[in-house]
Amino acid sequence: MKITLDELQAFAAVVDTGSITAAAQQLDLTVSATSRTLARLEEKLKTTLLRRTTRRLELTEEGRAFLQDARAIIESVENAEEQMLARREMPSGRLRVDAATPFMLHVIVPLVRGYRERFPKVELELNSNEGIIDLLERRTDVAIRIGRLKDSTLHSRRIGNSRVRMLASPDYIEAHGQPRKVEDLDKHTLLGFTQPESLNVWPILGADGEAYRIEPDVYSSSGETLRQLALEGTGVVCLSDFVTAQDREAGRLVQVLARHTLDVQQPIHAVYYRNTAISSRIASFVDYLIEVLGGGGSSGDAPARRKAAWMEPQ
Repeated sequence: MKITLDELQAFAAVVDTGSITAAAQQLDLTVSATSRTLARLEEKLKTTLLRRTTRRLELTEEGRAFLQDARAIIESVENAEEQMLARREMPSGRLRVDAATPFMLHVIVPLVRGYRERFPKVELELNSNEGIIDLLERRTDVAIRIGRLKDSTLHSRRIGNSRVRMLASPDYIEAHGQPRKVEDLDKHTLLGFTQPESLNVWPILGADGEAYRIEPDVYSSSGETLRQLALEGTGVVCLSDFVTAQDREAGRLVQVLARHTLDVQQPIHAVYYRNTAISSRIASFVDYLIEVLGGGGSSGDAPARRKAAWMEPQ
């Protein structure tokens, strides 16, 4: 008997989710039906694809080799379906998006409703990682990267730029005083990143004329955590405008050392693999980000009526 697409999808789902039960939920099938489908596939192939232990499922060597081909077939079928739907201007299917937590919360989440209203057949899967991920390993379609790009294996589209500046809460400044010159920062609690180290280089010049690298008193891997610490009056922080635009507008955070601050802007890109033809799903999402954040949206898109407050000219 010939292998069916349903069997390949069930196999891939079990691998991705780590269990037959979770795969059944993802596929909207019963656990018994998913188990029978997997058993039928192994019977047709006359080999064991997964070892079942008391704790988890593990791929055999044969299963690992077959998985690569199975994914290629599934992707090929999905692309064929998508191309037909694209002709009717209706992108569909799952779109996996990855971004650091601050960008996800402050930029992407407020735009999801408008995007879904325009592209209701696209299923969004939103994931947050603070570091740079492998798109293939995490099965990510498009990732948002902030800062200079280094990976030449990726296609990219510039979404915009966001300025960085130093901030503190009014309560902190009232308790500890307003820094008047760069050297005053030595007397303050500084909030910084565990990694990458480049985020601890602030947009001011030290006494030696070089970019000022801080030694944080409090570290975090997340810009959102540092924002919350600053709002609580813990210390001085340096963050991108897309994280803090609303806080500054509301007066919850105020800029410090404004006269000493250099105009440093972080480029923001959407990236995806070069060896993958850009899908209508990816194109629809990236185009929407650029349109809305750049202020080019139609009057029906509430967030798009004006350019994003934090967006800097490209």
